[in-house]
Amino acid sequence: QVQLVESGGGLVQAGGSLRLSCAASGSIFSIDDMGWYRQAPGKQRELVARISSGDSPNYADSVKGRFAISRDNAKNTVYLQMNSLKPEDTAVYYCKAGVRYSRTAYQVIWGQGTQVTVSS
Repeated sequence: QVQLVESGGGLVQAGGSLRLSCAASGSIFSIDDMGWYRQAPGKQRELVARISSGDSPNYADSVKGRFAISRDNAKNTVYLQMNSLKPEDTAVYYCKAGVRYSRTAYQVIWGQGTQVTVSS
């Protein structure tokens, strides 16, 4: 069983920075895409950023130029560096990973979420 454990959330003032981490543990053959999603109260979960196994990133328009996603394949970990934070970035941030247990066994795994609160 693979688990994703997120860390790094918290309370920060507008304009500040936070770095989120998400580490996968368990019986892992490889990990395809990894990504970060967020869900604000009363809103649907939305993609923030994702990165392929080949390190190709994609970002939501709302975070382009402010957030940077990266991964360390040796540690099965994905990071989200968040700069110039705005109150509208306040949400629960979830990590997602496409995990392969073998060349043919594949499952999408979600983390438990970490709260990010940006005060004005």
